[in-house]
Amino acid sequence: MRNELTYKRAGVDIDEGDRFVNLISPLVRRTFRHEVMTDIGSFGALFKLDINKYREPVLVSGTDGVGTKLKIAFMMDRHNTVGIDLVAMCVNDILTSGAEPLFFLDYLATGKLRPEKAAEVIEGIVEGCRDAGCALIGGETAEMPGFYPEGEYDLSGFAVGVVDKEKIISGSDIKEGDVLIGIASSGLHSNGYSLVRKLFFDMEKLDIGTYIRELGTTLGEELLKPTRIYVKAFNALKDKVKVRGMAHITGGGIPGNLPRIFPEGVCASINKNSWPAPPIFNFIKDMGNVPDDDMKRTFNMGIGYILIVSMDVSQDAISILNKSGFNSYIIGNIEKGGRGVRYV
Repeated sequence: MRNELTYKRAGVDIDEGDRFVNLISPLVRRTFRHEVMTDIGSFGALFKLDINKYREPVLVSGTDGVGTKLKIAFMMDRHNTVGIDLVAMCVNDILTSGAEPLFFLDYLATGKLRPEKAAEVIEGIVEGCRDAGCALIGGETAEMPGFYPEGEYDLSGFAVGVVDKEKIISGSDIKEGDVLIGIASSGLHSNGYSLVRKLFFDMEKLDIGTYIRELGTTLGEELLKPTRIYVKAFNALKDKVKVRGMAHITGGGIPGNLPRIFPEGVCASINKNSWPAPPIFNFIKDMGNVPDDDMKRTFNMGIGYILIVSMDVSQDAISILNKSGFNSYIIGNIEKGGRGVRYV
C-alpha cells in the first residue's frame, strides 16, 4: 500500500511557515508608521496617505533585487545584511525623484524554508526600512522544493514613495555650469558581483575567509558590506539647497546612470581624481587586469549617489552632507554636449 502523501512530505512545511511569521512579526512592527492600517497577515496591506502633507501627491515606485551578492551570503552563512541591500537598491532609486519612501514589500523564495535563517534576512530588511524611514507592510515567502539549491534563496523588493508634483526632481532644469556632488559609497554595493566571483573564486581560488592586507579585512567581510541608503542625505538638504537632479550609481556605473537624468544638450565632465576610491576597486582592477572602461561601467568606483546643484550653493551642500555623516565631494560639472560622461 502506498504511503500517505502530504504537503510536508512533498517538501512544503506549513507549520514552519507559521513559525517564521511568528519570529519576524515583532521585528516588522518596529518599522510601522502611523499611516499603516493593517497588521501582519492580511491579504493586502493598507496604508493611508496623509493628504494634508501634500498639495498634489504623486506616488513613485521601484523594484529591484540583490543579485549574485546573495552567493556571498550563502558562502559566509551570514544573512542579516542582504536585506539592507534589498531596501537600499529600491529606495535609492525612487529617491532620485525627490520621493519620501513610504512603504516596502519583500519577496523571499527558497527551496526549503529555514525560519531562523529567513528571519535573519528580515532583520536586514527591517534595518534598511528604519534607515530609510519607510514601513515594511507586506511580503511573501515562497517555499518551492526542487527549484532552488539547498540552503539558497532569492530576494525581490518593492518600494513606494510620494512627492508633491511641484517638487518632483526630474533633471529637466540641469544646465551648463552646474556642479556634480558625489556621495561616497560603502564599497561595491550590490553590483558587479558576477565579475567579482569569477575573479576571486573561479580564477584566483581565494577563500571567503582570506584576510586581505590591502583591504584590512577578510574577503567575505568586504564583499558583504551593505549598500548605503541615501535618504537621510537628501533629507538633510531638501529644505536648504535646491537639488536639480539625482542619480543612483548602480550597474553601469557613473557612465551608465548619470546621463539618464540629463536633458538634451548637456553632458558631464568628471574629475576622476576628485574622490578617494575604496581599496576594493584597485584590488579588483589589479588582480584581474580589468580594463579601466570595464571598471567604470561595472562598479560605482566609490561614488554611490550623485546630486546636481548650481555652483552658488555647491559648498553649502557639501558642508551639510559632510556634517550629516555623508562624505561628499565636488567631482565635476555640467557642460554643453550630447548627454554623455567624460573623465578628465
